[in-house]
Amino acid sequence: MPVLVSAETDERAELLQFVEAQRGALRRAVGGLTEEQASSRSTASELSVVGLVKHCAEMESNWIRVILAGRPGLVQRDQSNWGDSFRLVDGETVDSVLAFYDTVAAETAEIVGALPEAPWFPPNSVRSARWILLHLIEEVARHAGHADILRESVDGATAFALLGW
Repeated sequence: MPVLVSAETDERAELLQFVEAQRGALRRAVGGLTEEQASSRSTASELSVVGLVKHCAEMESNWIRVILAGRPGLVQRDQSNWGDSFRLVDGETVDSVLAFYDTVAAETAEIVGALPEAPWFPPNSVRSARWILLHLIEEVARHAGHADILRESVDGATAFALLGW
């Protein structure tokens, strides 16, 4: 489904709308699944639908909160717990992961909305905010595609069917 933006929309809002469209695809992929289905690994990989949602939320928070805004991370990952970003742990649920993603999305909108005019180079950064947002769109879109495949493997539903098409 194409992302439609008005001619009056500024670049920041346009980029955020593209990010939100991809987040929506991830949310649709996990929608209506049981905790067990959402956590199931339906392919040879370790990936699950909810694990992809969790990973994208953590990844977005890291790029926007930590790298772009210079704030402390919400989640600390290293080699010892990196795999936990792809699965539910410690009482997490599909709903709690989606709520975390909503929190991350709101913070992304706040941080990006407060940026000065383009090209938005954060202090001491080698990447512009534009680059970070374009990378975020690419990464979430890639994982939304993975989530579509995993969802179809779990219960046969496709993105189009989930949209009512």
